[in-house]
Amino acid sequence: MTIETALITGASTGIGAVYADRLARRGHDLILVARDRARLEALAAQLGAATARRTEILAADLTDPLDLRRVEGRLRNDAAIGLLVNNAGMGASGTLAEGDPDLLERMVRLNSIAPMRLAAAAAQGFLARGRGTIVNIASVLALAPEQFNGVYSGTKAFMLNLSQSLQQELGGRGIRVQAVLPGATRTEIWGRAGIDIGQLPAEILMDAGEMVDAALAGLDRGEAVTIPALPDLAEWERFTAARLAMGPNLSRSQAAARYRT
Repeated sequence: MTIETALITGASTGIGAVYADRLARRGHDLILVARDRARLEALAAQLGAATARRTEILAADLTDPLDLRRVEGRLRNDAAIGLLVNNAGMGASGTLAEGDPDLLERMVRLNSIAPMRLAAAAAQGFLARGRGTIVNIASVLALAPEQFNGVYSGTKAFMLNLSQSLQQELGGRGIRVQAVLPGATRTEIWGRAGIDIGQLPAEILMDAGEMVDAALAGLDRGEAVTIPALPDLAEWERFTAARLAMGPNLSRSQAAARYRT
């Protein structure tokens, strides 16, 4: 059986670099996407030597429309690609009122708009080929918006919602979609967001390698949503059941009695 090429965004460091290592060791050829060409080249050389897999780099800033369209075209048209890992992202600290709106807009573009467009391009290509897998890296903050910057958690809630919708849209057509919701993970994203990772409690921080290994185990198990740190899967299942139970009552012809005078 041919193991398909994986395209990984945000691949130069952290979670993306670990995905590159693990997928290469599983036999996938790779297309590594990130802004930092030098880091991509170093990682590609390292993985090529360690695994003998073909590793191509695609230097791109996914907040740049021209670069983004270039990656979209590759996903749509390259018949060898069978796996997209939508990992590229950035964080920001502080409140909305005190934050830099331009920086927050850039975060929305990178965390939500770019992966949405890449997922759309991948879905088009995968449907034409009758196979494929999309892995969207979200965050547990999609479920806990009170705990961090609201724009960041909003982008991750977008990724979770997008994934669950795509599962309904594509699941019966040969395409798998997994949403991964890491907790706090030991990567460079904290420093870039102006947060001292050393100030975070050690008991909430997971190494990127352990996080990715858990996410891949969830993918192997066929999970639609993987929360690496959650000890009891039944808690997520109860949460989902409660959400779905509200469904019939979320849109009705009359307002609820408590709102009528």
